[in-house]
Amino acid sequence: MRVAIVHYWLVGMRGGEKVVEELCDIFPQADVFTHVYKPSAISKRITSHEIKTTFINQLPFAQSQYQYYLPLMPLALEQINLDDYDLVISSESGPAKGVITRPDALHICYCHSPMRYVWSAYHEYRGRTDGVTRLLMPHIMHRMRMWDHAAADRVDHFIANSHNVAERIWKYYRRQSTVIYPPVSFDAAVPSPSREDFYLFVSQLVPYKNADVAVEAFNRMGKRLLVIGQGEEYARLKRCAGPTVELLGHQSDEMLKSYYARCRALVFVANEDFGMVPVEAMKAGTPVLAYRGGGALETVVDGETGLFMNDQTPDSLIDAVERFEAAEHRFDSARIIRWAQQFSANAFKQRMTDVTNSWLDDRLRRRAAPQRQVA
Repeated sequence: MRVAIVHYWLVGMRGGEKVVEELCDIFPQADVFTHVYKPSAISKRITSHEIKTTFINQLPFAQSQYQYYLPLMPLALEQINLDDYDLVISSESGPAKGVITRPDALHICYCHSPMRYVWSAYHEYRGRTDGVTRLLMPHIMHRMRMWDHAAADRVDHFIANSHNVAERIWKYYRRQSTVIYPPVSFDAAVPSPSREDFYLFVSQLVPYKNADVAVEAFNRMGKRLLVIGQGEEYARLKRCAGPTVELLGHQSDEMLKSYYARCRALVFVANEDFGMVPVEAMKAGTPVLAYRGGGALETVVDGETGLFMNDQTPDSLIDAVERFEAAEHRFDSARIIRWAQQFSANAFKQRMTDVTNSWLDDRLRRRAAPQRQVA
């Protein structure tokens, strides 16, 4: 069986690329297709496969400014020839599912989210732009929505990375989906027997992650907060950080494991599609103080593996920290670790294999069914 994996772009190792890694393990014979490819930023588990790019990869500054080529990506996807492939798995968050497959091929879309900047977060993204981009965005996104809805009809089965995303798939495409949580293969360090007196914030530092909420809250409380991550917000947050807030920038996986294992709790203020960071923290037995929304509602158990804040505001976060410190002794690291195991890479592989095989078997049965004869 020839297998193709289609991913929007391969320029770093974030949640979507972690899913591609596991798909590459499940289907070692698969070829990988993508718009933009930066080999130095991608793991060997992916680069060991044959990787083919669309014409977007040949355009000027594509590896760093690929977002500006979004209007060309539908055309680029439709130029990919997948006639030799029996199974196509598209990994969707940017444009990926719009490929054209053989009529008898099976196309499964693993959807991290319908494109946020096109659908659910359009007004938020446009509000952060200016100049020509702000002027052109309504016209470009209007056409992208029409194409994206049509592209959804090319998919045989949708898999959502959470019930949160499954609701969006139904809202924007009117398609049912199967929920398979993404793999969190992060092998956390053993929890420290005595937690140190600091809280942890781990994220790419972009506006919707709301790192500024955490920084302001801990400035006001005078409590220690370590911020791990890089991004466009880094310089501004550095200026805003008080004496108890430290920005550490990018950290290696080994260092990150150590911080997860030693901190009192993880602070998570974003409204994420799924959110791997809280699960990574819980794998180290660390409680999570999370915003009550998005994927955190499916990964954090209020009062057992963490606590929720009702709003994405400093006041709400301060309230959550105060409630946590009053009940900190009740959180059991071993119980938190056991809960997090359901989001493992092995669980993802098993579920993904079972579902894919079921759909393949169903297609083969229908193909082998006797055809009706017209009298």
